[in-house]
Amino acid sequence: MLSFSTMLAMAIFALTMSITPGPVNMVILSSGTTHGVRATHGFIWGAVLGFIALLLTVSIGLMQLINSHPLFLTTLTVVGTVFLVYVGLKIARSTPAIQAIQRPVPNFGQGALLQWLNPKAWIACASGVSLFSQANTMTPIWVFAAIYLVVCYLSLLAWAIVGAKMRALLNQPRYIRWFNQFLGAALIVSALWMLWQQLFMA
Repeated sequence: MLSFSTMLAMAIFALTMSITPGPVNMVILSSGTTHGVRATHGFIWGAVLGFIALLLTVSIGLMQLINSHPLFLTTLTVVGTVFLVYVGLKIARSTPAIQAIQRPVPNFGQGALLQWLNPKAWIACASGVSLFSQANTMTPIWVFAAIYLVVCYLSLLAWAIVGAKMRALLNQPRYIRWFNQFLGAALIVSALWMLWQQLFMA
């Protein structure tokens, strides 16, 4: 049985990694603004379950591959950065019209895929497994995954709600265009920053 202090540490770690701005948060904020909370739910659940799948995969054995082959994580970070820059450019260049039909709703599969290509998610998984795993038992990881699932879902949902609330303020095309450009730029900058950290600060 894990102590309360350990589970509290897991929850704080999950909240810190989930609520802070990152590529997934930016996409959810954009989708919440354009399509609303309900339509964004599929992407949110994809991102949450995609992260949990990544976390369990890392804990089962991928951590050994990362530790023994540092180039693996670097290569993944480069590929993920390219993908995130592409997504950022699509958001920044999207039409100022806010009708949902003019921009596809991000779906469950895209949410799951984005986590596997998201350097922030890999860093969170590797750090979490390093902090909370114990020898000869998976119990702490299962507890960590359960806590992370709840905290991550609520954190990402909060970003979608903020986006939906901002929708009423962005009722003019030029405001929407500026907002999209800001979100796209924020996504690109966050991706490039994580790449910089992996290449030059790791």
